Amino acid sequence: MKTKNILSILFILVFSGFSNAQELQPLIDEALANNPKIKQFELQYKRVSEKVNEVNTLPNTNIGVGYFVSEPETRTGAQRFKVSVNQMLPWFGTISSREDYVSSLADAKFEDIIIAKRQLITSVSTSYYNLYAIKAKQQVLTENINLLKTYETMALTSVEVGKASAVDVLRLQMRQNDLNQSKAVLQQQFLAEQTAFNKLLNRDKNTIVNVVSELEIPLDDSTINTDSLQFHPEILKYDKLYRSVEKSELLNQKERSPMIGFGLDYINVVERPDMNFNDNGKDIIMPMVSFSIPIFNKKYKSKTKQNEIQQEEFNTQKQERFNKLETLLDKAINERTSARIRYNTQSKNLKQAKNAETILVKSYETGMIDFNDVLDIQELQLKFQLNQIKAVQNYYVQSAIINYLIQ
Repeated sequence: MKTKNILSILFILVFSGFSNAQELQPLIDEALANNPKIKQFELQYKRVSEKVNEVNTLPNTNIGVGYFVSEPETRTGAQRFKVSVNQMLPWFGTISSREDYVSSLADAKFEDIIIAKRQLITSVSTSYYNLYAIKAKQQVLTENINLLKTYETMALTSVEVGKASAVDVLRLQMRQNDLNQSKAVLQQQFLAEQTAFNKLLNRDKNTIVNVVSELEIPLDDSTINTDSLQFHPEILKYDKLYRSVEKSELLNQKERSPMIGFGLDYINVVERPDMNFNDNGKDIIMPMVSFSIPIFNKKYKSKTKQNEIQQEEFNTQKQERFNKLETLLDKAINERTSARIRYNTQSKNLKQAKNAETILVKSYETGMIDFNDVLDIQELQLKFQLNQIKAVQNYYVQSAIINYLIQ
């Protein structure tokens, strides 16, 4: 599947829950264009593909020159020097078998590019959702800090009229300090995650990353076709490796066939002095045909056995990898469903916490308020809000994993 098709499906499924999330697509495009790992696999593919030209050649031509130190005498004259040329030719179809074998290796290497691109899309998406979660938590902390400031003002007023203790004010202030600390820690986490995100895009680590302000879990999950897992590039790669071994065996059978050689010997003959007869000093030209026969072919039998074992090895690796991917898919589906359950539960809890907060405010208007209850409700509310953000984050992270596996 082409990268653009993968991206289009990814965004239909992953971003159906919010409207402004298209900001992620150009970031993924940038990562696919600039990521060094993708370029590495593309260069490896080009290198392996270029080997087709390397194997599409004949063996070296043998050229020999010899000079007779002691010139042998013949009837037509003394032999002075000899020139030999010989060219061996592989058996019919051997060169094309080599090309097929190397091409099959290139096809398998191409799957590495597709796998790397899918993994990169998943990594960029996951990092993006991590950044969103951190930003959302910071926003929630800011809201809770402002809420505590409001409660602090209420407490100060109650202290003046003798309805609250100064300890209540201090407790509210200490709680604000804790939240400010958590907010500062989150900022450091954001900077670290931003660096990781920027490096996936192969750009300066300090480049500002703007994430969406809000994510919502869609009402319904997209239909998941688990059968498509068998067509995942990590699985198809083993099929192509298996076929490359088949091509290797065909090449092995060709190479165990004889090689045919054609050559020519030229011998320079010096004329015999003081003699006059036909062919005096006539040079010798001798066409030659030779055969290279692999009589001792044990290595070819061994190669056949190795190919059989390697095919069996690839089959077991394929099954092992399929089992892992299937397990990963089921886990991601279950985790995404769990994230929806957690989100809905935290939404209910948060609504109830808001109602409790409203009751506390009304109690203050009637002169009755316990600031310990205020802190308890505020902590519960913050807990529910953070859990809700975590559920949303996990939902979209698991969706990215599912898309990696089935698209």
